[in-house]
Amino acid sequence: MKRMIARRVAPLPNRPARPIEGGAVRRRVCVVGALLLGIVAGAMPVQPTHGAVVTLTGAGSTFVAPFFAAAFAAYGRTHPVQVTYQAIGSGGGIIQFDQGTLDFAASDAPLASAQLAQAGANAADGGPVVQAPVALGGEAIIYNLPALAGQTLRLDGPTTARIFLGAITVWDDPAIRRLNPGLALPHQYIVPVHRLDGSGTTYIFTDYLSAVDPTWATTVGKGLGVEWPTGLGGAGNGSVAASVVQQSGAIGYVELTYAINAHLPYAQLKNRAGASVSPTPATVLAAATQFPRVTAAHASIVNAPGATSYPIAGYS
Repeated sequence: MKRMIARRVAPLPNRPARPIEGGAVRRRVCVVGALLLGIVAGAMPVQPTHGAVVTLTGAGSTFVAPFFAAAFAAYGRTHPVQVTYQAIGSGGGIIQFDQGTLDFAASDAPLASAQLAQAGANAADGGPVVQAPVALGGEAIIYNLPALAGQTLRLDGPTTARIFLGAITVWDDPAIRRLNPGLALPHQYIVPVHRLDGSGTTYIFTDYLSAVDPTWATTVGKGLGVEWPTGLGGAGNGSVAASVVQQSGAIGYVELTYAINAHLPYAQLKNRAGASVSPTPATVLAAATQFPRVTAAHASIVNAPGATSYPIAGYS
């Protein structure tokens, strides 16, 4: 579930907001809540004065952009609301929101209370900033291996970490072969592809790698941006997907919608229970249900327990 940071102006009729500490929404926004993976629901009506059209400007996460595109268009067909959203990455959205140029921002990484207070202090109207959950999604590990056409690659957390650390450099490495008995893995160099911009998708991915691999946790860590040991970089989920499409042997991480739209295969991941699962609405939801109470201080839902939980899931 992505977090939206925004300010509120008009009251929300018959449906009180339920903010959690984390993302921010300036005073002039009503938020749509739904699953990012294909479920659009729960629109809350805005009541403009004298029939005027309410215009809202937002920016941030590319992870949540496919959902926003569908949700805002559907909402605008039945409500006098026009929303402009720029998918510039969570980090860019937070910066512009702090500068007071946006009504709302979307971030996959939660903002702490002090950050929310500072954003409110920077605002021209001095109004409070609230953070609300907007969408829930899963990240797919995509790859480009023509030799495996029609077959599914299996990975686990430590092996994925070693690939992005540059410790595993070829696709027929023994660690990958052990996870994929029966697959004819090619002796081909691996090209890791990661985000260059401040990215909530990166935050969730590196949070996961930090949770499953001590070496990653102590050398690279987690954040909107990290010092990548190896690989190519791109700005936005779309750029990462495009780079993997163009580069044979490449591997990257994107929100699932981007993998589907780019017609790229994605790996099954071994979860905490030892089961290999694919990212789907059901497996992402299974992970989220393991964490019934989410706050800014305890927002991570990666590496969730449960036999059907997908291990790289997060809120926006």
